[in-house]
Amino acid sequence: MQITQFTDYSLRTLMYLGKHSDRLCTVREIADYYNISQNHLVKVVHNLSRLDYIKSSKGKGGGICLIKEPEQINLGDVVCQLEPNFTLVECFNEKNNQCRISEACGLKHIFFESLKAFTDTLRKYTLADTIKNPHIFN
Repeated sequence: MQITQFTDYSLRTLMYLGKHSDRLCTVREIADYYNISQNHLVKVVHNLSRLDYIKSSKGKGGGICLIKEPEQINLGDVVCQLEPNFTLVECFNEKNNQCRISEACGLKHIFFESLKAFTDTLRKYTLADTIKNPHIFN
């Protein structure tokens, strides 16, 4: 299983904003720090704003910042909102499932249990847990 690049960039953006919560940050600053496309990051920031994780102000002196404290941003909630789907195997998609053994297969239950464990583990942590190290972003 792999999270999308969009989710990865979203989490890294939230981490950067969480660690620099004393000021407004810019998309360019974050893109430069991570050496990622500014155009792609604009889409990430727009989506995070739409999901009410960040707010942005335009113009000179503008920038972006978190709406909530890092301790209030649950990683499981963020990932579940950002990931387009968790269809690990074909049988997870009831509409398009063509697997011939789906009804009797024990593997799908194992995958479902592992996916639940993954999201349950993420839900134990907040954004604050990701930025505790004082050397991050130095």
